[in-house]
Amino acid sequence: MNYKQYLVVIPGIVLAFVLYTLSQGFNNIIGIELLGYDKSPISTAMIAILIGMFFGNIFQMRDNFVKGLDFTQKYILKLGIICLGIQLKPFEFLEFGTVAIPLIIICIVSVLIVVKLLVRKFKIPTRMAYLISIGGTVCGTTAIMATAPVIGAKKNEISYAIANITLFGILSMLIYPYFANYYFDAEPLFIGLFLGTSIHETSQVAAAGLIYDQQFNSPETLNVATVTKLIRNTFLVIMIPLFAFLHNRSNTVKKDYSIIAIFPYFVLGFVGMIIFRNVGDQFFLSTNNDLWLDTITAIKSSSKIFLTMAMAAIGLSTNLKELKSMGYKPFLVGFIGMATVGVVSIISIEIYINFLA
Repeated sequence: MNYKQYLVVIPGIVLAFVLYTLSQGFNNIIGIELLGYDKSPISTAMIAILIGMFFGNIFQMRDNFVKGLDFTQKYILKLGIICLGIQLKPFEFLEFGTVAIPLIIICIVSVLIVVKLLVRKFKIPTRMAYLISIGGTVCGTTAIMATAPVIGAKKNEISYAIANITLFGILSMLIYPYFANYYFDAEPLFIGLFLGTSIHETSQVAAAGLIYDQQFNSPETLNVATVTKLIRNTFLVIMIPLFAFLHNRSNTVKKDYSIIAIFPYFVLGFVGMIIFRNVGDQFFLSTNNDLWLDTITAIKSSSKIFLTMAMAAIGLSTNLKELKSMGYKPFLVGFIGMATVGVVSIISIEIYINFLA
């Protein structure tokens, strides 16, 4: 892009940033002022896409905004995903990894199988099924936003999938802490594993863990749930190329198919950021502790801003009339997917408990 093309996209980018700021303000008012939490358990991204959809369906977007919104969805989104890698510290995962990783794999495979069967029955679009699957098994809206450009998903499919994951993620966030306390007899490890594998969003897992900690005085549960969820997030690196392969295999002549041509190279940036974080921890924590921690915090904050801007842009570009035409079937698939990952998680943990006994 030359400088004139960059100037063209600025209005749309600014609009997306304004909606991010507005969403963050609403989130603080609702989560902190009204609900009384120190940190709002509500996803700013969810508010951003809802506000975007509200304004996008009331007002007609001018052409000078559309290009910037498209740029935000395509490039700023990927930048946000790359920055997201800074929060992952694989070396800390060893303590729970022997339990969490097999549990996560079982949950992912189970949901993929169930959604595949449901797609055949309800005949929903394959791209939407992919988005619902990866959103429900890996890391919610982040996984959806990361996978969407790889499989060429339409804007209304992205919005529907995000609405699907958000709705059922919030329900599980509010219900599962109390259910898990009862079912697992207040055992922090098992409750944390369950919350970390069965709830969609990282923010929702953190909120559920916080709710449990505040209700039952168990910071260990919050720690286990968070670590389990971050391990689960790393599967994004595996699942995006897998879905890209499956999607393009069914849409490309076999002899012309090339994994190199469709590989999402921004995933390499995501992996690079994980490596950068861990190398930096080894070299800088002891010498430039404050500077390094400030750098990590700044990149984490940037990731949230970029991703939320992209979701606001998606909302602004979503036509609710088209969304309505998709019907109830994708939501039914999402609900069954949520129930499946919860049930499989419980069964797997029960097997682990019996193995320990």
